[in-house]
Amino acid sequence: MPTYITHVDVDGDEYQNPQELASIWGSIREDVRQLGGEILDTHVVLGPYDFDVRFEVSDDWEAFQVTQVIERHGLDTETMQALPIERLGEVVEDV
Repeated sequence: MPTYITHVDVDGDEYQNPQELASIWGSIREDVRQLGGEILDTHVVLGPYDFDVRFEVSDDWEAFQVTQVIERHGLDTETMQALPIERLGEVVEDV
């Protein structure tokens, strides 16, 4: 399955404390599982975004659905498909 990475930005007006924010990830994880995907890991990050979420789903349509699941919780997303670094050689050979 393709892997995607989503940068997540938290709306400070939506969540007042870290415990409230942490409580939504179980719900998001379950919603993604119901779509047929899997959240591989989630990281709190420094920089312009608050979290990075790495997940696998079957295709771009399901990736779009995952972003909607996350945004439904008042979070903003920016998503891109990720390829394992081991496949970089394959991509270069084909060019």
